[in-house]
Amino acid sequence: MKTIIFTVGAARDHDALPADARATVDDALDTFAREGHGDVKRLQGSPYFRLRAGRYRIVFDQDETTILTIYIGKRETTTYHGM
Repeated sequence: MKTIIFTVGAARDHDALPADARATVDDALDTFAREGHGDVKRLQGSPYFRLRAGRYRIVFDQDETTILTIYIGKRETTTYHGM
């Protein structure tokens, strides 16, 4: 299982989510950390990946043992601008 780490901004994004959305995001991150399964793609022109969790997108980087969560937001917003 990989360790999940949140940047300050991602922790702020996570805390601002409604309870049901937070549970969806947590489930998606836990499943990916434990099993390596999830709707994950590398972002074009970026070193980061994105993980779909319902209407939310989690932008992250990873190595052999760690998932560094960088941003959590709705797809309808400016999720991928500036990445």
